[in-house]
Amino acid sequence: MKKLKLRTSLVATLCFLGWTLSPLHLGWSALPQIRSPLLINLKISVCQIDGTTEREKPDVRQTLAIAYDTLLAPNVKACIDASPSPAENARFVKTRKNARGIMSGLATWFSQLCILLHRLIKERRHESFDALRVFQVLAASLLCSLMWWHSDYRDVHDRLGLLFFISIFWGVLPSFNAVFTFPQERAIFTRERASGMYTLSSYFMAHVIGSLSMELVLPAAFLTLTYWMVGLRPGLIPFLLTLSVLLLYVLASQGLGLALGAAIMDAKKASTIVTVTMLAFVLTGGYYVNKVPSGMVWMKYVSTTFYCYRLLIAVQYGNGDAILAMVGCEPKGTHGAAKTAGCRFMEEEVIGDIGLWTSVSVLFFMFVGYRILAYLALRRIKL
Repeated sequence: MKKLKLRTSLVATLCFLGWTLSPLHLGWSALPQIRSPLLINLKISVCQIDGTTEREKPDVRQTLAIAYDTLLAPNVKACIDASPSPAENARFVKTRKNARGIMSGLATWFSQLCILLHRLIKERRHESFDALRVFQVLAASLLCSLMWWHSDYRDVHDRLGLLFFISIFWGVLPSFNAVFTFPQERAIFTRERASGMYTLSSYFMAHVIGSLSMELVLPAAFLTLTYWMVGLRPGLIPFLLTLSVLLLYVLASQGLGLALGAAIMDAKKASTIVTVTMLAFVLTGGYYVNKVPSGMVWMKYVSTTFYCYRLLIAVQYGNGDAILAMVGCEPKGTHGAAKTAGCRFMEEEVIGDIGLWTSVSVLFFMFVGYRILAYLALRRIKL
């Protein structure tokens, strides 16, 4: 009976000690301050209880309370005073959480981009370098080389025809191929986006980066073969300038196809619209008609073909003074200049009415702007 009472007393003591020293009573910051002397004193007190009557037992609750006030209370109070306030703790946790959320979000986005880009390149490399497409480009390059084989620098009209053909070919082909990109993937894109597999921005950036790596190989190969065979302006710098203009023009034309395809999302309708649009751009490109009617002038200045054509001419003939002097015409702006029909033709065709850097800026703006329009068009698709 005496041992049963002793065990009951020990259980009650330990329960009270557990509540008194628990984190809920002392606070989490007080845990490091709990030391073993109190437990040693408790053990000694329990051992001393044996052999005494119930009336002679000390008041355990009072003993523990005094021990806490004497040994632990000062240290616990000092730790509580030194610890940050709840508001500071909440702000710290929120800041860490936001930082981790941003870093995790960026890592997830880049992971999605890499996976989508790898899948896109794996799927499109056979399409981009299809045998028929490669044959089409090589055949066009061979025909150009044979038709303008080592053309004379002074045959301005023939040279302008070659430059405009290059503008037409590499304006129509990329835009017509790009217009089918999003309509063909609409079902897969809608299903994967609805399931939350990736974000729209990662999907779109994968297409933008993938087009830069795949769609520029064939234009570069075409120009490399054609440039030297037709005898355009010799030198590495003119060739690199011509290549840069052509690649920028290809990207701008491709962006037009992406924007129309994303806006219409019907392959047949989008191909019809892009065909009509490129036809309008070609007609107002500056080769067929110089004096465009006033009601159609605006179309001339939104035509990608017009800016590419002017840049190609500027690379080959500069400001036009050399070719004007070569054919016996005075520079533009001098007294008595452009009196003959030939001189007027040279000034209208070679010199033009728009600056070099203006054309570059407009093409770059179209390259970025058409892709922004395509992205906004994809955002409106309901999942």
